[in-house]
Amino acid sequence: MSMSNSTSHDWTGVRAQFPGLKRIINGKPLIYLDSANTAQKFESAILASDRYYREYTANVFRSVHTMGEEATVAFEAARDSVQKLLNAPERAEIIFTRGTTEAINLVAHSFGSKYIKAGDVILLTELEHHANIVPWQMLCERVGATIRVVPISDDGVLDSDATEKMLTDDVKLFAFTHISNALGTINPAQALCAMARARGIPTLIDGSQAAPHMQVDIQALGCDFYVFTGHKVFAPTGTGVLWGKRKWLDAMPPFLGGGEMIEQVSFKKTTYSGIPNKFEAGTPNIAGVIGLGAAIESLLALGITAVAQREKQLAAYAYDQLSAVEGLTLFGPKATRAPVFSFAVKNAHAHDLAMLLDQEGIAIRSGQHCAHPLMQRLGVSATARASLAFYNTEAEIDALIRGIAKAQRILA
Repeated sequence: MSMSNSTSHDWTGVRAQFPGLKRIINGKPLIYLDSANTAQKFESAILASDRYYREYTANVFRSVHTMGEEATVAFEAARDSVQKLLNAPERAEIIFTRGTTEAINLVAHSFGSKYIKAGDVILLTELEHHANIVPWQMLCERVGATIRVVPISDDGVLDSDATEKMLTDDVKLFAFTHISNALGTINPAQALCAMARARGIPTLIDGSQAAPHMQVDIQALGCDFYVFTGHKVFAPTGTGVLWGKRKWLDAMPPFLGGGEMIEQVSFKKTTYSGIPNKFEAGTPNIAGVIGLGAAIESLLALGITAVAQREKQLAAYAYDQLSAVEGLTLFGPKATRAPVFSFAVKNAHAHDLAMLLDQEGIAIRSGQHCAHPLMQRLGVSATARASLAFYNTEAEIDALIRGIAKAQRILA
């Protein structure tokens, strides 16, 4: 079956792969519109994690007995799945972490301590999640570097001309989001990486919102680091991925010290393993990583192209429906956006709106979406956010619109 067309799937049937969507909330079938926060989980991921605990609980890499070897094989198979998802050149460049936040902290600590010095600049954008701001601020405080920020337009699009001008010789790293978690803006990641690479500036891409929703080919992107989190790719929480070019990972010092990241230990001196072990100290979230591998395989089986096409349809429909609501302000661009919609409703606080929608069984997020600087740029204290995935339907978007209208009547 061709995976190139979103109509090649029975998307209603695909919903059956997500047991969480069967919930009844406040007497109504759940309409889950909070996937940018955390996605619902593939049943395959749940079963894979469960099977590890039931059938072959053992530590990875350390045991020669049967269950230890089974655990290691399943854990390492997940690395192969990530390699396929990202089109990574080699599996050793894939480091398992607890999520995007830990992955960025790892780079900030290990790359930052070696390559960022007093007077250097780290370039970020106004679209960033706190996970791609705070670790760099902490690094700057430690070493005396500074942060500069590429501005966005009023509709949430990165200023390409400003980016070009701001990639100066003192910039030692350009870290930016692939897709904004608050606005759904899709950044031209390949072009941004090319700009930086032409000036010899390494790049880190926060792919948290991109990996679940679009084809990510890190070789085509030309970045130096790419990070994403498992719980947004329909996999267990407490899992994440850092991909980095071998030349950086080999040169970077370890982030955490302990078991499994060592070659030889004495009380006088310790030598470290090569990658990926060097950055995977201690017993990992084995069940979670095995679940991550299963989720990625299920996503690949659906076909990333088909998923992206389906979500493009949903995004266009949702944009049109939300735009037509009187008294509703929709933030972010119309074009080149993921199915993530931040909005404000006149005379309705985002939290009140979210609580009233919950009474209708509709789950959205409200607040600042871990993007305080972006909210300040937009001039709002909070927004409501509806974020979709391929398991959502046009009928659910219609229900959201009816729910907003009902909330408007109550709050009027």
